[in-house]
Amino acid sequence: MSQNSNNPFKGLGVALITPYKNDGEVDYDALRKLVSRQVEKGADFLCVLGTTAETPTLSEEEKANIREVVVDEVKGRVPLLVGVGGNNTRKTCEFLQTTNLNGYQGVLVVCPFYNKPSQEGLFQHFVAVSAATPLPVVIYNIPGRTGVNLEGDTLLRIVESCPNVIAIKEAAGKLEQLVHYISLCPDKLSVLCGDDALAFEAVKAGAAGVISVVGNAFPYTFSSMLHAIENEDYKRARQINSRLLVLYDLLMRDGNPSGIKCLLSLFGLVENRLRLPLVPVSASTHKNIETFAKLMPIDE
Repeated sequence: MSQNSNNPFKGLGVALITPYKNDGEVDYDALRKLVSRQVEKGADFLCVLGTTAETPTLSEEEKANIREVVVDEVKGRVPLLVGVGGNNTRKTCEFLQTTNLNGYQGVLVVCPFYNKPSQEGLFQHFVAVSAATPLPVVIYNIPGRTGVNLEGDTLLRIVESCPNVIAIKEAAGKLEQLVHYISLCPDKLSVLCGDDALAFEAVKAGAAGVISVVGNAFPYTFSSMLHAIENEDYKRARQINSRLLVLYDLLMRDGNPSGIKCLLSLFGLVENRLRLPLVPVSASTHKNIETFAKLMPIDE
């Protein structure tokens, strides 16, 4: 794994969902249970209010409550990374300068979406954001959602200009780009894989860890795979990965977090509720996930 000593986010990071009650309100009791279970079952850190949390559909009050609930439930047992990014640089910087983020060890900042900035625009955005916070910054590159890809040369410029940019969550779905990022400056920049399906190869190639969707349901199993790779027990890691291969596709077939919420509801951990414009998975996908859940019981 990557050797950047300034990075507290290593191993299994779980991209937390936001559970809802049947009336559509945030289920904070279910959230507490999920958080506690993931920490106790092997998560090395938690990623709060990212894509999987349906963050765009949450009010500012709900987001503040979620941040507080997670800190209170974790009680310092694992590092916490919180999503704060947007496509308005000034607004993102103002948020970082005025919001209480006590209890969080870093911020996850997505590449600006919809605006489709140039590489120079991306560079200037992250320079401004990094100057607005003393916290470690993890860049989130996910061109499938943002419409723009952060190129290696731009990433290197950012790291050289911003000492508190310590890692990148790479979710372009391209192993070759992820491996390229790993090679840029491993003493200063850690790479976190943002695709469960690439986790085995990414960590084997030197990624510091994974920010995982599957980890919501199988924190022990998934962390066991990652730590087996770290210990160079590739046979065991490959066996675990092969058990999850079908699930990686199933959970993304009708979008994220629709798939993982379906699975968690089958395990009795949350209600199968989302906020529009997201909806539950199709009947056929639900049946396939249910079949998988019967074959691979929940981590105990």
